[in-house]
Amino acid sequence: MPLTDLPAEALRGYRAEHTPPADFDSFWSATLAEAEELGRAPVFTPVETPLRTIDAFDAVFSGYAGDPVRAWLLLPRERGGPLPCVVEYPGYGGGRGVPLDSLVYASAGYAHLVMDVRGQGGGWRTGHTPDPSASGETHHPGFMTQGVLDPERYYYRRLMTDAVRAVSAAAAHPGVDADRIAVMGASQGGGLALAVGGLRGDLAAVITDVPFLTHFRRGAELAAEGPYLEISRYCRVHRDQVDRVFSTLRYFDTLSFAPRAAAPAEFSAAAMDAVCPPSTVYAAYHAYAGPKDIRLWEFNGHEGGETHQHLRRLAFLQRVLGG
Repeated sequence: MPLTDLPAEALRGYRAEHTPPADFDSFWSATLAEAEELGRAPVFTPVETPLRTIDAFDAVFSGYAGDPVRAWLLLPRERGGPLPCVVEYPGYGGGRGVPLDSLVYASAGYAHLVMDVRGQGGGWRTGHTPDPSASGETHHPGFMTQGVLDPERYYYRRLMTDAVRAVSAAAAHPGVDADRIAVMGASQGGGLALAVGGLRGDLAAVITDVPFLTHFRRGAELAAEGPYLEISRYCRVHRDQVDRVFSTLRYFDTLSFAPRAAAPAEFSAAAMDAVCPPSTVYAAYHAYAGPKDIRLWEFNGHEGGETHQHLRRLAFLQRVLGG
């Protein structure tokens, strides 16, 4: 597999020029305030599993526009009090799956909330949350161009709001220490983690691996595979709307959120990633305002560090959250 972007030394110095929209903060403040006003207390229902060391709960919380969003909350069965929590966001096309898909972090002693992704869950892991607030506008197949001509109607306004609300849902459970919550994800999940990091000032940590939703223009120009191609294909047809598309995307680019984030962060990128070009990850890394570290997997594609990166995640969580 060849390099898909700049060589390692050039990547480490790569920075992007990016200016958020002038009304970025007011846009998100209003969006989140509306969701808070329409929200209801989350509900956690115990579910039976064959697991002997983990308790699983089917969680339902209020996301964008008060829409119900599902999640799994997994807790170590042997626990003495409120635990530090990891809120995880799935990658593109996936959902929360089943509890057996997500055993690592509860097995390591953390509370683990795995958020479902509205409208997704048909690509690689099952989901159970519809998108009742979706617009009926035409778009390229997938989610990247749903409502892309208007920030108010864009799909990721809803999903990023859900991601912010998932942290509040986790904090509401008595088994979770609300002062020690980290957000985490890879690809789309990594982009969501960065967005939440910029929208919430109460996080203990951010983990973002091979993040998507980052430096949209460069991603659409360089990616050879994956969902950035939905944007480029849409623009190939809608030639007269290119500026409008990327104007909308500035509200949802992690480059707009990263300078507003303060929690310690662990990044990773892959030099042979054809889905999320590594320069886009380094652009977000350099824009990130909080304490940070990054690992480049030099001979990997979008799979990144896989198990090796899980070990890095656990070591990082131990440092910032404790056990």
